[in-house]
Amino acid sequence: MRQRFIYFLTWSMIAGIAGFLMPETYAQGRASAPDTLIRNATVLTVTRGTLQNADVLIRNGKIAAVGKNLNAGNARVIDGTGKYVMPGIVDCHSHSMLDAINEGSLSVTSMARTNDALNPNDVDLYRALAGGVTALNLLHGSANAIGGQNTVVKIKYGRPVEEFFFPGAMPGIKFALGENPKRSSFNPQPGQQRRYPATRMGVEEVIREAFTRARDYKKAWDEYRAERGRGNQNLVPPRRDLQLEPLVEVMEGKRFVHAHCYRADEILMLINLANEFGFKIKTFQHTLEGYKVAKEIAQHGAGASIFADNWAYKIEAYDAIPYNAAIMTRAGVNVSMNSDSDERARRLNIEAAKAMRYGDLSEEEALKLVTWNPAWQLGIQDRVGSIEVGKDADLAIWTGHPLSVYSRVDTTFVDGEVFFDRQQDLARRADILKERAQLEQAEPNRPPLGGASPQTPRRRRPTNHDDDIWEGEQP
Repeated sequence: MRQRFIYFLTWSMIAGIAGFLMPETYAQGRASAPDTLIRNATVLTVTRGTLQNADVLIRNGKIAAVGKNLNAGNARVIDGTGKYVMPGIVDCHSHSMLDAINEGSLSVTSMARTNDALNPNDVDLYRALAGGVTALNLLHGSANAIGGQNTVVKIKYGRPVEEFFFPGAMPGIKFALGENPKRSSFNPQPGQQRRYPATRMGVEEVIREAFTRARDYKKAWDEYRAERGRGNQNLVPPRRDLQLEPLVEVMEGKRFVHAHCYRADEILMLINLANEFGFKIKTFQHTLEGYKVAKEIAQHGAGASIFADNWAYKIEAYDAIPYNAAIMTRAGVNVSMNSDSDERARRLNIEAAKAMRYGDLSEEEALKLVTWNPAWQLGIQDRVGSIEVGKDADLAIWTGHPLSVYSRVDTTFVDGEVFFDRQQDLARRADILKERAQLEQAEPNRPPLGGASPQTPRRRRPTNHDDDIWEGEQP
């Protein structure tokens, strides 16, 4: 009983203060989201320039109009004077909503699906909304040469998990190269066999062998369907293989590949392997040495989802440079900034701004790093990533220019509904602190007479590199 009360106290304070207790208006928003007119703001469209003293009309979850002196009708009006409106930030590499990100038992786990085990109550989602983030690419970890299937979500915090899934987003799958899949820092227990592969050559072989089997599997099904089409009904279909079906979808262009990588040689290796089997890599994730092979990445047609200036945290990261984004952008690579961290997700706007300091990207190019570019990398650029009529109303209102460290988010919209409101958040804090004081006085939460402190539940260890974690081990 004591532990249950303590857990409630701890979670209420951690999650409640950050907005876990959603205001009533949020809960009602699903039934009738009002038309909203943001008036007289600086509108950063990303694809169509910057509009001064402009209005944005939101209707039925879409951007209905953008321009000056728009007719509000019965819409709720938000005064945007002195403020900035930009598209919701898209994070192309996240592990939010996932408590265990690595199915590390096998080298190929393409049958595992992240969307089967999502936690919609993860408080980091609310904190991401407070940073203007509206969409996430939830990736499997990097313990496998071929990992599990990803999930693209809109952050509809406080709603059932079914409402998070981004409709029409291209399915994807996680690959990984280098130290993580070869498990350089993994120490087997006594008597435990080391998992194959243990070398960079072995990682490539695992991927090639899996696609060889997938190609044969596809051929068997193609021949079966062709015979059925010719009227031959006396056939036994091939046995379904849930491990190979996602790889067939990759070869057919129906599933994106998001590949964890660091070194230039391995990036070229995967490009050659993809060319061999006739598919494309959609994004190279991390890509710290991408600047060395920017031309080859661009020729392949892949994007790169990277860190701004994070390096030297392990040997593979020693050759990273802060000019990486600019060099690849100049070479024609679609580049995005990602978080791979629940903490960094709140400040992706500043990660984008760094590309102006290191490499002299323009303001529009920097904004694209966290809006249109990651949307393209996920195949959702027709829905989000820029402020254009007809697109989803996934927007954030900022107190100042979003590329400034002094700016913060006032309001975040997802499909035209408010999922973060700074003023409402501040107004709730007094009630939350009052509730905390009451809970602290409850008998189960009082310290034992001996003076020992009540036990608190163990929380997941914070990390800047969730992708590099093997359930508690940091390489």
